[in-house]
Amino acid sequence: MPIDRDTMIEVIDVNKEYRMAGAIIHALVDVNLSIKSGDFVMIQGPTGCGKSTLLNVMSGLDLPDSGKVILDGENIARAKEDRLSRLRRQKVGFVFQDYNLISTLTAMENIEALLWPTVLSSKEIENRAIAALRDVEMLERKDHYPVEMSGGEKQRVALARAIVSKPRIIFGDEVSGNLDPESETMIMELLKKINEEYETTILIVTHRESVVKYGNVVVKMDKGRIKSVK
Repeated sequence: MPIDRDTMIEVIDVNKEYRMAGAIIHALVDVNLSIKSGDFVMIQGPTGCGKSTLLNVMSGLDLPDSGKVILDGENIARAKEDRLSRLRRQKVGFVFQDYNLISTLTAMENIEALLWPTVLSSKEIENRAIAALRDVEMLERKDHYPVEMSGGEKQRVALARAIVSKPRIIFGDEVSGNLDPESETMIMELLKKINEEYETTILIVTHRESVVKYGNVVVKMDKGRIKSVK
């Protein structure tokens, strides 16, 4: 199947199963999905419907049992781990519900850590980290540790870490799941700004109806299948 040059992700006939307590869980069933470059995609569905599994497969964190996943023109469904690791560093940013910050590092250090090892100089790494913190309005907190931050501040640092490598795509899993409404609005507005200003493709798994309005594409799933794309 030819891939449109403006297509960022193409999921083709993807299946994924897990075995739990002797039972087979059909996490993804014959999934087909096309995401254009610059889309802001919301993936919705009930708990256990396969939306996080789909996110993991599209980002290269997990591999499908069958089918193809074309990420920016490259089939990653059967890629080796070293290639997947390089691809994630070069093209992909991640934001998770639990922030995944290193508690012993400051905000600045958490962001800089993502760029090591690298061909960039120490000064270039510092400049990129500062720019990322500025983008998420956290520069004044650069020397603070995660324990000294609110949930919303931690997520802003996590977002800065996701964009510091200038990825073409950002994947987020319940990015506002631990946040109060005010912090949720700030994070989603920042993601929308990044999407519009840098034309970064963004895919977010969410159960919150309050964030769906930020996307231009809404994917609804149930029982491992895509039910609709609007």
